[in-house]
Amino acid sequence: MNTPTKLILSSIISSFLLAGCGGSDNDDSPPPIYDQCSLNNELNGFYDYMQDAYLWNDLMPTNVNPQNYSSVYALLDALVIPEDRYSFILTEQEYQSRFVAAEYVGFGFASRITTDNRVFINYVYADSPADIAGMTRSDELTHIGGESVQVLLAQNRYEEALGAAQAGVSVELTWRDMAGNNHTDILTKTTVETNTVLAATRLNMGEKEVGYFVLNSFINRTGADLNSAYNQFDGVDELIIDVRYNGGGLTRYANQTASQAAGNNVIGKVFAKYLFNSNNASANFIENFQLYDGIRQLNLDRVYVLTTAASCSSSELIINSLDPHVEVIVIGQPTCGKPVGQIPERLCDKRTFVVNFETVNALNEGRYFNGLAPNCYADDVLVGDWGDVNDPMLITAAYHMQQGNCPVAVEVYQDVAADATQAPAVIAPAPAMKLPDLWRQEH
Repeated sequence: MNTPTKLILSSIISSFLLAGCGGSDNDDSPPPIYDQCSLNNELNGFYDYMQDAYLWNDLMPTNVNPQNYSSVYALLDALVIPEDRYSFILTEQEYQSRFVAAEYVGFGFASRITTDNRVFINYVYADSPADIAGMTRSDELTHIGGESVQVLLAQNRYEEALGAAQAGVSVELTWRDMAGNNHTDILTKTTVETNTVLAATRLNMGEKEVGYFVLNSFINRTGADLNSAYNQFDGVDELIIDVRYNGGGLTRYANQTASQAAGNNVIGKVFAKYLFNSNNASANFIENFQLYDGIRQLNLDRVYVLTTAASCSSSELIINSLDPHVEVIVIGQPTCGKPVGQIPERLCDKRTFVVNFETVNALNEGRYFNGLAPNCYADDVLVGDWGDVNDPMLITAAYHMQQGNCPVAVEVYQDVAADATQAPAVIAPAPAMKLPDLWRQEH
C-alpha cells in the first residue's frame, strides 16, 4: 500500500476525521506527507498525491508538468476537473486557526453586499467587538471611518478601509438598525471566537412548541455548541435546524446534529457510506448514526431544515442521511450541491483539502451535484435578528407544521421607521462554494 493511501486510512480510523468541507477534530495531525519542503518537492509531492487520492483522478488532465507551476495553488487549479468547485489549500496557520482553535482576528461580523453596493450584516459572533458594540443581524453598515460604504465599494477601497487583520487595529464604523436608528462606534480588532451555534431558542408556532437553532459550521467546538443548543429543547414538539449559511466541515458533527435530533429513530442505523476512488476502494466504509459528543437526544420523527445555496456539504449530509429514516422537511432554496468530501492532509506548511470521497445514504442516494431541492421554497430575507417572526423561512415552516403543506406565497411584514432607507427585502447573493471564500465575508 502506498503512503497516501496509508494516511487516508489512518485519518479514517482516527475518530472519522473527515470533512464535508474540510477539517480535523484534534491537533494530533499525521506527519507531513513529504518532509522536504522545497518548492520542487512540494509540487511533485502534491502531484503524486492527486494522482493517487483525488476522487476524480482518472479524469485529471494528463499533460500537466508540476515543475511548470510557480505554486501548489496554481498546480491545484491546473489539475482539478471543471466540475470540482470544492477543492482548496490552506496554510497550516489558517487551518489551525479556523478549524482547531476556532478563531480569527477581526470585528466579529459577516456581511453581504447587494448589487447596489450596500452592506448588510448576516451574523455576529458572540462576545466579539461587533456584538459588544450592539451590531446585530440585518443592520446596514453605512460608513467606515466617516466615508460612505457605497463610495468605498465603488472605488474598490472597502477592504482597505476595514483595516488589516491584526489585533489592535481600530476603525470607526457607522451602521443603521431595522428601526432606522444610526449607531457609530470605534471597534478594535481582536481574536474572535467563532461560536458555531449563532442562536438557539424555543418558539411558539400555533399550538406547537418548536426548538430552533442556527448552526453555522462544523468545526472542533461544534460538539459542545450543539449540546448547549439541544439542552434547551427538552420536550419540544418540532425542531428547526437553520443551516442557511453553513458551508460544511467535520462530518462527525453532521452526524451528531442528526442523531441528537432523531435519537432512537436513527441511532445505530446507517448514517452515510464513504466511497473512495478505485485506488483506495479498500478504504470504503459505513458510518452509523451516533451521538459522538452529544448528550441529549430528542427522538423526533420529523425535522425541519432551513437552507440556501450556501448550505453545503455536511449541512446537506444531515438532510440526505436522515431522509431514509425520518421525515425531513427542507425550507428555503436548493442547497449548493456537494455530495463529496475531503480529508485534510499535511503538505509541508500547508493543508490540502482536495476531494477524496463521495457519500451516499442508507439507500445509496447521493450525487446531488445540482443541490437538494426544498420541499417549500422561501427566500432568505433580512427582517431582523435570528428567530424573527417575519422571517419568510420561519413563516413557511410554521405554515407547514400547521397545514401539512407549503403556502402559495410568503408575505413579509416589516415595521420600519418612515425615514429609514433600509431596503424592504434584502435577499442573499449567490454564495461562494469554498470555505475560504465564505470566511472572506467575515471581518
